[in-house]
Amino acid sequence: MKVKLTDVSIKKAKPGEKTRKLFDGGGLYLQIATTGGKLWRYDYRFEGRPKTLALGKYPDVSLMEARKRHQEAREQLAQDIDPSVVKKARKLAGKERAANSFEVVARQWFDWWKADKSEHTRENVMARLQKDIFPWIGKEPVTNVTPPMALSVLRRIENRGYPQLAHRAKTNISQVMRYAVMHGLAASDPCRDLRGALQPVKYGQMPALTEPAKVAELLRAIDSYQGTYQVHAALRLAPLFFVRPGELRMMKWAEIDFDCAEWKYTVSKTKTDHLVPLARQAVEILKDLHPLTGDGEYVFAGMRPGRPISDMTVNRALQALGYDTKTEHTAHGFRAMARTILAERLRVQENVIEHQLAHKVPDALGTAYNRTKFIDDRRRMMQTWADYLDHLKSAKPGNNIVPFHKA
Repeated sequence: MKVKLTDVSIKKAKPGEKTRKLFDGGGLYLQIATTGGKLWRYDYRFEGRPKTLALGKYPDVSLMEARKRHQEAREQLAQDIDPSVVKKARKLAGKERAANSFEVVARQWFDWWKADKSEHTRENVMARLQKDIFPWIGKEPVTNVTPPMALSVLRRIENRGYPQLAHRAKTNISQVMRYAVMHGLAASDPCRDLRGALQPVKYGQMPALTEPAKVAELLRAIDSYQGTYQVHAALRLAPLFFVRPGELRMMKWAEIDFDCAEWKYTVSKTKTDHLVPLARQAVEILKDLHPLTGDGEYVFAGMRPGRPISDMTVNRALQALGYDTKTEHTAHGFRAMARTILAERLRVQENVIEHQLAHKVPDALGTAYNRTKFIDDRRRMMQTWADYLDHLKSAKPGNNIVPFHKA
């Protein structure tokens, strides 16, 4: 009477000088190589020919699982089906599903889509795919992505308190699915059936501090920041430049002309050239930072080599200082801060401010972006603004801000 295998007998089995076989019955056995590897095998006959079916490697495939696979193969044989053919078909189907998984198709779409997009936009979209979408439906065959499946991904984002991000993720899923439809990989875009399913997003102004006393407190808090030197520098320069946060973090040393005290770059939103006159205070900060990051491309070098700080770095630094970036002040809020105070307190002409903000400004020929428009006025304005911020910061906390008089 043959004795069936047990987990104990398998674990104790040692390799020999030749390949060994430990039989479990019905053609199922464990093959032990001379190197010690243990493989499950099933010998059978189909249409009069001897064949062997590989059932997996021990201990990845346990004794119980091997018997289960063995029994399934025997049942296929009873129906005149070759188990080896079934295994090959399943393997091929699995490869086809993997080749057309949502993640694979999404990366193909991204390579096609990214050509004319800014680096900032490309980074944001890929980060959204990798962090908020791929973990949940990335391995799913793109043809199997249904409206409820897509909605469950978006609900996870909503439940974290980011309704606007959920809408953006919905747009990206829809873009991938429409790409799949276009290439015959899916029948339809499931997101078209999700209209109205997400929380509406209320788009309002970015929170910003515009009261001089509050701005003074913020500036003093920035001076006390205990993070890395480059992030501290970014915090100090953000109110001086009042550019878009993405443009600040992507600032490059090659764009800075210290002799002319200018920073020239391409506006991410409009793809137009822009010039930022550098106040004396800004030049000092940049020159202090240059020995640390000047050998690289980016002024505000990130943790990864050859990369700038992330798009959330300044906001996280503000949060570390105790500011709520959803209700009090955000990185983008430095623009509103400057726009408000320059006009209301320092009485700077609005068209000068608007040109420095890289906004469309109506002129005799219609709306225009002009890098050098009002450049002399803007140079004076930027230095006056920097001096005013120093004035606010030096005022005693709790006292009324003494009126600032331009030189």
